Amino acid sequence: MKTALIIGATGLIGSTLVKQLLDNPAYSKVVLLLRKQLNINHPKLIQEIIDFDKLDASKIMGDDLFCAMGTTLSKAGSKEAQYKIDCTYPYEIGKIAKDNGVKQYILVSSVGANFDSSNFYLKTKGDLEKQIQSLDFHNFVSLRPSMLLGDREEFRLGEKIGTVLSAVLSPLLFGSLRKYHGINAFDVAKAMQRFANKGLSGVKFVEYDEIMNK
Repeated sequence: MKTALIIGATGLIGSTLVKQLLDNPAYSKVVLLLRKQLNINHPKLIQEIIDFDKLDASKIMGDDLFCAMGTTLSKAGSKEAQYKIDCTYPYEIGKIAKDNGVKQYILVSSVGANFDSSNFYLKTKGDLEKQIQSLDFHNFVSLRPSMLLGDREEFRLGEKIGTVLSAVLSPLLFGSLRKYHGINAFDVAKAMQRFANKGLSGVKFVEYDEIMNK
């Protein structure tokens, strides 16, 4: 059995992924890399409190690294702060993980991610994908969902509006537009585990149909 490492465990996808991994018999340990302790307990669960600006390599040990880390510009306060959370931290942790023998990096990115994009958010996601590829993990999978559906603890007006629009527009999204379908965080988390346990190698980018296993 394997050890899973998770960064971004408190977000919509990350918190869902934690619950699913604790029930997944493929993993004997689920290690959360966190700023502060969460009020959850489980025999398989290990919570490692870390300083993301001064990483302790001894705490970043396992088999599969799952990244659901991300924030918004309004929450981060500046583009520089958002870039650090969305790109710098996931890359620096990935670099240490690779040096420590972690074989797989399973990332939640975004549909449209592109390091050449003029859109700051999509460029940031594209930068991270490019940087993780450069680390040469045995298996790197980047999931690219569109609008994420599910109940967040925090209120995000843009996502609430997007959820309504997604329900209205979904019947019109077919062919090359299918990748823009809204998708539930539960399904993204399930797909992360599925792609970590398929015996894959190399680099793979996954959009709506493959996330939904269609």
